[in-house]
Amino acid sequence: MELFTNQVLAGIATGAIYACMALAVVMIYQAIDHLNFAQGEMAMFSTFLAWQMMQWGVPYWGAFLLTLIISFLGGIVIERLLFKPLAKAPILTHVAGFIALFAIINSVAGLLWDFTIKQFPSPFGSSPFLGSQLISTHQAGMIGVTLVLLLLLFGFFRYTRVGLAMRAAASMPESARLVGINTGWMIALGWGMAAAIGSIAGMLIAPVVFLEPNMMGGVLIYGFAAAVVGGLSSPLGAVIGGFLVGIFENLVGTYIPGVGNELKLPIALALIITVLVVKPAGLFGRPIVKRV
Repeated sequence: MELFTNQVLAGIATGAIYACMALAVVMIYQAIDHLNFAQGEMAMFSTFLAWQMMQWGVPYWGAFLLTLIISFLGGIVIERLLFKPLAKAPILTHVAGFIALFAIINSVAGLLWDFTIKQFPSPFGSSPFLGSQLISTHQAGMIGVTLVLLLLLFGFFRYTRVGLAMRAAASMPESARLVGINTGWMIALGWGMAAAIGSIAGMLIAPVVFLEPNMMGGVLIYGFAAAVVGGLSSPLGAVIGGFLVGIFENLVGTYIPGVGNELKLPIALALIITVLVVKPAGLFGRPIVKRV
C-alpha cells in the first residue's frame, strides 16, 4: 500500500509539470486551432534564460519573474513575425513552421549554452515534505504552483475584460470582430501567455531532469497526452489530464512487468491514440459541431 501511495503522489508531482505544459498547448490550440510542436523548445530556451540570469547573480525569484516577462513578450514576437503572416496558409504550412521553429530554438540553445547537462536550482529544496518520505518539498511545490496557476487563469478568463475578449475571439472570432475585439492581438496574447506558462513548466522540471537543450522532448509528448485526455478546449481538463497522465505513467511503470523508462513514452502515445478513438473531444472538451 505504501508503494502504491508513493507512486500516486510521485505521479501527481510529475503530472503537475505535464499539466503546465498541457495548459500552454491548450492556450495555443484555442488561439489558432493547431498544436505547437515547438512549445517544449520555447520552454527550454526560457529556462536557459533563467539559468543564465542566476549565473549573473540575479536571485531565483527575480530571474523567475524576468523570465516570465521575457517569455511572454517572446511569444508575442514569434506570433507577430512568423505565424501572423501564415494565418490563412494550409495546415501543412503551419506544421512546417512549427518544426522549423523547433529546430531553430534547439540549435540556438545548443550554440549559446552547449549540450552539456547543467544543474538548475529548486526554490523549494529537496527535503521530505512535512517530514513525509513519500513526497519532497520540490514535488509539493510543483503541485502548488500548478494549482495556483490554474486559479489565476480561471480568474483571468472569467472576470477580466481581456480574458473574456480572448475567450470570445477563440470561440466566435467573426462575432468578436463585429463587436470591436481585435482578434489578431487576442491571438498574440494567447501566444504570450502560452510561452510564459511553458517557461514555468521548464523551470519546475529542470531541477528534476537537469538542464540541457533536449530536456523537454518527452515532457512535451506527455503534455500533448494530457491535453488530449483532458480536452483541447478545456484548461481545467488539461490540468486534470496532466495529473491523470502522471499517475497513469507511474503506476504502469511500477505494476506492469517489463515496462521500464524505455516504454513509458510509447505508453503516452498509445494513450493519445486511445482517447482520440474513444472520445476525440477528451474528458472535459466540447465536441465540435459544424453546420453543413
